[in-house]
Parts: sequence; C-alpha cells; structure tokens
Amino acid sequence: MARIYPFRAWRYNPAQVSLQNVVTQPYDKISPSMQQSYYQRSPYNLVRIILGLPELFDNEENNVYTRAAQDFSTWRANDVLIQDAEPAVFAYSQTFRVPGTDVMRERRGFIALGELCDYSQGVVHRHEQTLAKPKGDRLRLLQATRAHFGQIFMLYSDPVHTAEKLLFSSASAPHAEVTDEYGVIHRVWRVSDPATLNMLLSAMQDKKLIIADGHHRYETALNYSREHAPKDGASTRSQESATSALPQPPYPEAAAMMTFVNMDSEGLTILPTHRVVFGLANFDADKFLSKAGEFFQVQSLPEQADATTLQQRLTEAGAQGAAFIAATRKGRYLLISKRAAIDAALPTLAERQRKLDVVQLHKIILERLLGISEQAILDQTHLRYYRDTSEAIQQVAGAQADVAFLMNPATLDQLREVAFAGDVMPQKSTDFFPKLLSGLAIYALD
Repeated sequence: MARIYPFRAWRYNPAQVSLQNVVTQPYDKISPSMQQSYYQRSPYNLVRIILGLPELFDNEENNVYTRAAQDFSTWRANDVLIQDAEPAVFAYSQTFRVPGTDVMRERRGFIALGELCDYSQGVVHRHEQTLAKPKGDRLRLLQATRAHFGQIFMLYSDPVHTAEKLLFSSASAPHAEVTDEYGVIHRVWRVSDPATLNMLLSAMQDKKLIIADGHHRYETALNYSREHAPKDGASTRSQESATSALPQPPYPEAAAMMTFVNMDSEGLTILPTHRVVFGLANFDADKFLSKAGEFFQVQSLPEQADATTLQQRLTEAGAQGAAFIAATRKGRYLLISKRAAIDAALPTLAERQRKLDVVQLHKIILERLLGISEQAILDQTHLRYYRDTSEAIQQVAGAQADVAFLMNPATLDQLREVAFAGDVMPQKSTDFFPKLLSGLAIYALD
C-alpha cells in the first residue's frame, strides 16, 4: 500500500526573494559552473544548502553541512522561508521542448510526502544500483539540516488519470511559476481542500511505485527513517496533528518529499545517456571491432554523418533490437546485437536483462572486450557519461577519449519490467527529462 501524505511545506517568501533566483536543478545535476552561477544569483539560493562550496579551513565544526544547517535556520528565522499554515499537496506541471527536436510536451504530477518502504515490501521498486559515497554525502546533509529540499521522482500507473483530474481540473493561475536554464517552464498549484486530498490519497493507496530519479536520496532517507523509528512502534505525532482530518506520517522521518508522475500520462520523456571510454592502455579500434564482431553485426557509417544523422540511424536500428554506435578516431560503426551469441555469453542473466542495450554494452563491450571491471565502471575510472551526442563524439575527436558509445534511451516498458521483477539496471541507464526543481517546497522534519 502506497501511503501518501499532505504536509505543511516551507517555501520561499515571494516578498523577500524571486523564485527564479533561488531554485536549482537536483544536486547531482549541478556542474561546477552551475554551482558558481547559483551562488551569484542570490545569497538565498538553495545551492548553498544542497551543494555548498567547501572552504579552505573546513573541519568537523565548520563545513558545508554545518553551514547548510545554519543557513536553513537563519532563512526560516528571517522569513526568507515561510511555512504553510495547513497541509497541502502541490500540483506540478513542466512544459518543455524535447532536446534535439521541436516537439513540445507537458509532464504533470504532484508533490507530496511518501512513506518510506523497504524494497522487500513490494511497494517501492528501484531500477538502478546505488553507490556508498553519494549516500554518505546526502546522509550528512540530512543529519545536519533535518529536512528534504528536493523531491524523489516516483512513477505509478493509473490509466484513468485520477490524480490529474482531481488536481488540474481548475483553470486558476499557478501559485508559482519559474523557467529554468533549459527553458523548462515549471508551474505549481497548492491544493489544500480536505475532500480533494482525501480522494487523492485513497486513489494512490493501491499503487506500486518505481523510483525514476533519486535512488541515493531514497535509500538515505529510508536508513535515516529506520534509525529514528520509535522503539515501541508508537506514533510520535503531536496531539494537534493526531486529531487532523488528514493522515500524517507516524513520525516525521517515516516519509520523504516526492513527486508522483503517472506512467500512463503523456509527457514522460527518457533521454539516452551515452558512454565515453577513456584512459585505456593501447586501445586499438581495429582489434576492438574485430572482437566485437563475435557478438554484434558491425556496419561502417559515413564519416561525415553529423550527430543528428547518427542518432536517427541508431533509432532505426534500435526498433529491431539492441544496438549502439561506436565512435572511434578511425570511424563510426553501428553495432547490432547477435542475440544467440549474447544469450550464450550471458547465460546467468534473465532474458529481460540480456535484451537490454545498456546491459549488453556493460557486460559484453565494457567488461569482456575492453577489460573494464565492474568496480572500475562503478568508480567511473575509465568511463564518463554524456547526454549530448555531439559532446560525446567530440571527446573522441579531440583525443580526450578512446571510444564513445552512442545509446538509445531505455523505454518505460523495459524500466517497468526490470523494476517489478526486482532487478536493477547499470548506473545511469535512464535520464528522465526534465529534472524536478529543488526549492519549490521543503519538508522540515522538526
């Protein structure tokens, strides 16, 4: 059972700051240049909390985490952040152009609290592996601030679109609107009517959830929740909240802030994440392609083909099965999977895994043919990830990498099948676009 809760959010005070100057992309999508830009926009930009800049004499008493906690406390005390008087959820719309195309889309969802469940309970399902280092970083921030500043991106299925009908039926002006650096228009409507909220929460109770983005933050929040669970299992809610007409988490740490998006609605967009391999000893493109021929049909592509043409060719090939393009300094090559050879090489993997482009790339190409260990892949020792096709190719052309592998995006059906089976894909198998802005709402545990 998926338990969803409204909450009394902390939000930026429009009388003190412009929302445009203080919200950010998720912490793990903020580049160093974006971090500097956010710092310059406003002394209240959320980057100072979710991804603060280290200082020369940082120590256990003064560091990015303690400064984040101090800023959060000060901003609340000075009414830079103000708390809603009553619980609510937030209808959330994102209007965007699909990168590399002229296609316009709108993705709709809602922001609320979601109960943190162990994967074994069969309510929340992951689809990607996680790493210890990012979870350690997010845990220290959560311990210092005792708050959630960004939303975990959750998917659910509802062919009749119950939430959308409940939350987006009125034509009222949004409570907040901001355009991000990618041209995405984010709009938020606050919904606090108890009758509407109770219908929404009831409609969500039978849903299974898949984490689209935010695996590290989810597992961090889950572990933190376990540490703070009342030993006797009793609720720690105040008397006031206990008598509320709306359900609340049994204790504050039992839930985290999430955005819920219907997999059956329009607007969901998954972009490819290309792999760029660098730093290999004595990489030889001809020898690599010769070995690859055992598992893939290798077709030479025109050298003058631009990134758009290459991606179109890859899309066409991908409609028939697993395929990707290897871009080397000697040329570009389309690799189309030989399923019998792949199945024989990966007999211990389930069929649903063996047919995935990203699994074939990692297990056959990266590990078997190029000799990059699974741990080295996790550590990104010889591997970088790029969303932009031209940028990935340029890494090779500029002699900054040995080979770039251009990928097709994973599909929702593939994601659903793997997640509900309890499997995981390799890191960065999916890139949902656009990202959810951090700072639209904040869930403080205290």
